[in-house]
Amino acid sequence: MAEVLTKQAPVETPGPSLDRASAGKPLLSSTRIARRVRRLGRQISEMYADIENPLVIVVILKGATVFAADLLRSLSIPAELEFVRASSYPTGTSSNGHLKLAHMVEGPLVGRHVLLVEDIVDSGLTVNAIARRIRRMGPASVRIAALLDRPARRQEEVNIDFCGFVIPDRFVIGYGLDYAGLYRELPHIYSLT
Repeated sequence: MAEVLTKQAPVETPGPSLDRASAGKPLLSSTRIARRVRRLGRQISEMYADIENPLVIVVILKGATVFAADLLRSLSIPAELEFVRASSYPTGTSSNGHLKLAHMVEGPLVGRHVLLVEDIVDSGLTVNAIARRIRRMGPASVRIAALLDRPARRQEEVNIDFCGFVIPDRFVIGYGLDYAGLYRELPHIYSLT
């Protein structure tokens, strides 16, 4: 079960000049994130302990890169990596609703178990569109792992099999999540709104 963050007073941050020194109190600390990712790694390892071939982890670039790297290291089962590059946030803090796929999985997925790894599930449009494409490639199963779930913005129902945290309706950065391509390197997750 995902950890649910309650609605708190907004964290005041200075927007474009945000850095480690001026970011304010994080919404999620790196310590809390690390604990939760290790727990997700154990759950995923248990779920796939008896599969014949290595689990195929499909990482949605670029935001899920940091989460996927930590999640991969927390697994106790063999896994392979594949990547999908998708975007629905060309600039700013809201999705434009148009999914752009610049890169799709290259390896064969027929009969394989696939774990789609996403940084944050908002509208559900991106992760569902990618999951539908992957299912057409003939895998044995497709499950979703998301570090963050922001259900307030949901437009399509999404079944998140492994969820880190459920967050309030805020735009977040850090730990791989960005604002206009910046702030992915921050070790904690901060709220910009």
